[in-house]
Amino acid sequence: MASEAFARWAARTEATLERLLPDPAQEPSRLHAAMRHATLGGGKRMRPLLVYAAGTALGADEAALDAPAAAVELVHAYSLVHDDLPAMDDDDLRRGRPTVHVAFDEATAILAGDALQTLAFSALAEADAPAALRVDWVRTLASASGVAGMCGGQALDIDATGSGGRPATAGDASEPLARLQRMHALKTGALIRAAVRMGALGGGADAGTLAQLDRYADALGLAFQVRDDLLDIEASSETLGKTAGKDVAQAKSTYPALLGVDGARARLEQLATEMRAALAGIGGDCALLDALGEMAVRRNH
Repeated sequence: MASEAFARWAARTEATLERLLPDPAQEPSRLHAAMRHATLGGGKRMRPLLVYAAGTALGADEAALDAPAAAVELVHAYSLVHDDLPAMDDDDLRRGRPTVHVAFDEATAILAGDALQTLAFSALAEADAPAALRVDWVRTLASASGVAGMCGGQALDIDATGSGGRPATAGDASEPLARLQRMHALKTGALIRAAVRMGALGGGADAGTLAQLDRYADALGLAFQVRDDLLDIEASSETLGKTAGKDVAQAKSTYPALLGVDGARARLEQLATEMRAALAGIGGDCALLDALGEMAVRRNH
């Protein structure tokens, strides 16, 4: 069953992160504690699950995927620490707990994010895998994390904050919608695509399979964000584990703001269809990748 595989992979990820993260009993203990606060004991672990699902679909052993699964989660954790800072989204709640700069302090949060990012690449460099594969993993994660990926998308998000959005009438939302999709393709989608690709590389995927999985991952990344935008206006802070209603309060451009709630839901269904179509062309058992796509579309937190 999918749920059993996901629980097993989440546990593997937690164990690997526990091993990689520094001991809070050792100096600098405050920084070490902040890194663990940011990373352990929470989150959906969607990106590590995608690494395992893509890799095992192509015949990779689970143990061979531990390093890339943990590495992508470390980068994701670092991004959340920095995203929550007062200079960015200025949030006090993450995964149902105080954000790192609230639980510790702002300077420690900045350093914790920096340290988590570098730890991710150390984990890949030291993985028990062929050198060429380690280089491919590092290249994939670095590209998804930098100006051509997550950091670039965050910069576009900052530029767009305050611009707001409004329900679209026919033809009038194409330009802002294209900007929004580009921003989220970088900020959210690039790391999701990297997770799928890193797993596939661990399974020895050829160029054609990688291209199909990129199509799946691109649709998944966008679906994840559309659902996030809907949850921001439909769910409570207690359900989300983070502050609800922030997008409206900050006048952010979102899919419901541009398309309306019904239009955003329709776009979500379209993306679900695109994911299924992309997976249909891949050899191997992609049932768990399909289940993760459904999870992204139907999730309630």
